Amino acid sequence: MGMTGTTPDSNAPIIVARGVTKDFLTGEDRSTRLSVLRGITMEIGRGEIVAIVGASGAGKSTLLHIIGTIDRPTSGTVHYEGRDVFALGDDELARFRNQRIGFVFQFHHLLPEFSALENVAMPALILGKKLPGIRDEALALLREVGLDHRGDERPPKLSGGEQQRVAVARALMNSPSVVLADEPSGNLDSENAHMLHRLIWTLSRKRGQTFIVVTHNEALAKQADRVLRIADGVIQSTGHGEEG
Repeated sequence: MGMTGTTPDSNAPIIVARGVTKDFLTGEDRSTRLSVLRGITMEIGRGEIVAIVGASGAGKSTLLHIIGTIDRPTSGTVHYEGRDVFALGDDELARFRNQRIGFVFQFHHLLPEFSALENVAMPALILGKKLPGIRDEALALLREVGLDHRGDERPPKLSGGEQQRVAVARALMNSPSVVLADEPSGNLDSENAHMLHRLIWTLSRKRGQTFIVVTHNEALAKQADRVLRIADGVIQSTGHGEEG
């Protein structure tokens, strides 16, 4: 899915990161520099499913936040279809993020005062669209995750697995090019985790969207097209997953 007015090369990577570092200042006087990412360079293909794995503290979530433009790198660049996203100002970057990137987090972050359907529609509402005009699209996304019959329910009435499926539908609302998932099944039991894994892979193949998933779950990682293993803030190895 290219940006308006462009016709990107379908064979070119959708994301290119070069020399990405991220430092944090810690300590009471914030004088201690902690290097979390130490020069990440990678390319992600269009429609590819990539798992990012590694021990806690290795930098997986930090990398995902930078790829997702939630956080800016200390140094290095990230290009989406040739566009240097961190050359954008904060407001323009926020709009780019909302239009082009979907997010699924370990904690679903649904808004409890809104229905499941309204939660799914939220990314489009943020863009200024009105619910009557996008209701059918939101309902169709709920149908894709098997929850169209639960559209009027508020999150507290849904199970943990159902809430996470609503979060997946929400991530797809603006037809993003890329969907980022940070430990999406981390709070689910094994049955719901397996269901969510299959849903992610089915949606990616059906919709042709790029999925980048941070996970500790080896079964989930093995289903990826490619696995990036991070240690000490760098990519230590890259390999292919096992389809299935």
